[in-house]
Amino acid sequence: MMQMRDWISGAVGAVIFLLGLMPMLGYLTFLNDLPATLMIWIVAGAGLYLAVDSIIEITNSNIVGWWSFGVAIAVLIIGLFPLLHSFGIGPSWFEFNWLNRTAYNIIFIIEGFFLMIATFAMEL
Repeated sequence: MMQMRDWISGAVGAVIFLLGLMPMLGYLTFLNDLPATLMIWIVAGAGLYLAVDSIIEITNSNIVGWWSFGVAIAVLIIGLFPLLHSFGIGPSWFEFNWLNRTAYNIIFIIEGFFLMIATFAMEL
């Protein structure tokens, strides 16, 4: 039976997916003007949320959980390293200056997609 956390995961995934997809399609282009630090916080927070969801998937003996966990760790690193650098922790390459807005849009799409998968995969 689907629980509330499953539906919340799907809704959060859909919002993050649309945050990445809409600016790439030319709609809601004002999202491209959001500060990079806000994007980094969203990436890190959603990566942590995806990691928690993927652990639930893994405990339910679901193979999709391992893929979700791998994506969550990669996205969490992409989000946490610039945050740590903004607090003065870590070397200069923690900034990830080479990631532009399009890269963050693609990360949002991937993250949202895996969160929407988690909606149903947590109950398998």
